[in-house]
Amino acid sequence: MAGAKSNDKARNLYAPAMRYFSVVAELGSIRAASRELNVASSAINRQILWLEEALGLQLFERVGRRLRLAQAGEILLAHVKRTYSDFDATLAELDALQGLRRGTVAIATVESVAETLLPELVSSFRRKYPGIHVSVTVTSALEAAKLVEAAEADVGFTFDPPDTSALTVSYHQDLPIGALMAPDHPLATAEVLSLSECLRFPLALPAVGLSLRSRIDASMAQIPGSLRTYIEANSLRFMRALAREEKVIGFQTEIGCEEDLESGRLVFKPLTDLPLQADRLSIVTSARRALALSPGMFFNHAVIALKDRLPNNDAKMASTSAKMSAME
Repeated sequence: MAGAKSNDKARNLYAPAMRYFSVVAELGSIRAASRELNVASSAINRQILWLEEALGLQLFERVGRRLRLAQAGEILLAHVKRTYSDFDATLAELDALQGLRRGTVAIATVESVAETLLPELVSSFRRKYPGIHVSVTVTSALEAAKLVEAAEADVGFTFDPPDTSALTVSYHQDLPIGALMAPDHPLATAEVLSLSECLRFPLALPAVGLSLRSRIDASMAQIPGSLRTYIEANSLRFMRALAREEKVIGFQTEIGCEEDLESGRLVFKPLTDLPLQADRLSIVTSARRALALSPGMFFNHAVIALKDRLPNNDAKMASTSAKMSAME
C-alpha cells in the first residue's frame, strides 16, 4: 500500500476507522499513526477499539512497544488494500475526465493501421484529451488480438480476429485485398486481376501468421500447379518497397499504402478470387472486462473517426464486384 498521506483522496473518502486501522497496521504504532495522520492518538485508539467491538475480533497483538496484526487484522488489511486500489482507479478515471491526471490507453495494432490510420486517430484524440497517455504496440494480427485477450492492451486494431468468447469485435469494416505493383508493371493496366494471373510474375508474399497470408494460401489452394520461388516478409512496408524497386507484386488492402497510391509510385488492382474479396479490419476489446474511462473514450473516438474515414468502402466493393461479375 502506498505511504499514508493526509491528502490521499482514497483514504479521505474511506471511513475513518478503516483509514486509521490501515495506517496503524503499516506503521506498527498508534503514536506513529497519530503523527502521520495529524490526528490525536486517543481518537485513533477509539476507532480501532470500535472496529474490534463491531467485528467481535482482535485486530492487533502487542509485541513489546509495537502492534502486530492478528489473523483477523491481516484479513481486514487485505480488504482495505483492495478497496484503496479500487478508489485510486476510480479517482484516476474521474480526474482524467477533468483533465487533472494522466489516464492511460494501451493499443495493439497491425502494421498497416499503424502507418496511416492510427497516427491520425491518436493525434486527434490527444488534441481533445492531452492528459491521457497512449502506448502503441505494433505486431501481427493474431498477436494484437492475444494482447487484448490477455489484458495487455485495451483496444486492438487487427484483421480477421479469432472467433473467441474472450474478445468482442466492437467495430469492423470489410476491405478488398488487391495486388500492388509499380505503374510500369505489365499488369498495371488491368482493371481487375486474379491471383493466377499474378503468379506469372515475381511475388512478395506476407509471412505466415499475417492475416493476409491465410487468405492468399486459401486462394492458392484452388489454383492448380506449383508456385515459383517468391519473396516472403512480415513487413508490408518492406513488400511495398520491393514492389517499387524490384517490380514484384505485393498484396494487401489499401490501408497503409495511401501515400504510394496517391503519388503514383504504386497501383492497386482488386483481386477477383473469392477468399480475397474482403479482409475484415476490426477493433477488438476484451469480453471479460469493461473498458476503463480513458480506453473507452479512445474507443469511441476511433469508431467515429473510422466511420468518417472509411465511408465509401462498401460502395467501392459493390462496384468492384459488379466489374468482376461482368468479366465472368
